[in-house]
Amino acid sequence: MTDAKGTALRVAIAGLGSIGSRLARELDRGIDGMVLAAIAVRDKDKHRAFLESLRVQPLILPIDKLWEAADIVVECAPSQNLRAIVEPVVMHGKTAVVLGAGALLDHDDLFALAKAHGGRILVPTGALIGLDAVNAAACGVIHSVRMVTRKPIDGLKGAPFIVHNNIAIDGLHEPLKLFEGSAREAAKGFPANLNVAVALSLAGIGPDRTTIEIWADPTVTRNTHRIEVDADSARFSMAIENVPSENPRTGVITALSVIALLRKQRAALAVGT
Repeated sequence: MTDAKGTALRVAIAGLGSIGSRLARELDRGIDGMVLAAIAVRDKDKHRAFLESLRVQPLILPIDKLWEAADIVVECAPSQNLRAIVEPVVMHGKTAVVLGAGALLDHDDLFALAKAHGGRILVPTGALIGLDAVNAAACGVIHSVRMVTRKPIDGLKGAPFIVHNNIAIDGLHEPLKLFEGSAREAAKGFPANLNVAVALSLAGIGPDRTTIEIWADPTVTRNTHRIEVDADSARFSMAIENVPSENPRTGVITALSVIALLRKQRAALAVGT
């Protein structure tokens, strides 16, 4: 994909965790009409071997300077860094791809800021399924949206909700429901796990009306999400079982959804809403 002048779109990545490194590798191999222009990484020495293995060496920049070298900046960093990454991008009329959708709820003024400056904030489908259908239903009236998430024990360890409530999940022999409430509350209690809940809520009826259940389930080996939507246009349910990446909190398909989103930008043929 290229712009109207045939110039490749420059992509920058904030963070080289499981998603950022997969995306960097894919861009280095080649995504049509895009180039890996810059990376922000906290510890360059830790990632030196990976960086040196890339065919074309990207610039290494601070997170708040990535916009200077890129048309699209992909946020793959801890949630506390979201504003420092996204704000300068949208203020300069560029595009931010945000994986930490949960943190957007604490910085929702960024939406108006992007609109005022001609910037864009894109939230990938990530580990979910069917956001096209939810988006379409939201053009009419959605009565309810419910998501039930089941995760292996290792994928939930350290979540603030579990820590603050002194919930013991090690050694579970049967599923345990940890939480039921709004997507907004889920994002606060499980910030490393429930970006999917916020993405679902933003596609549909908002974070306060979207209901989330979270289960610690020793019987599953994959991160599982089931969505049920009741709308005036349709009633539908969807389920997905995601293979965890090397980070048990993140599914392999999350990185692939970012790659798919990048490929869709300005494509001659774009399938889906």
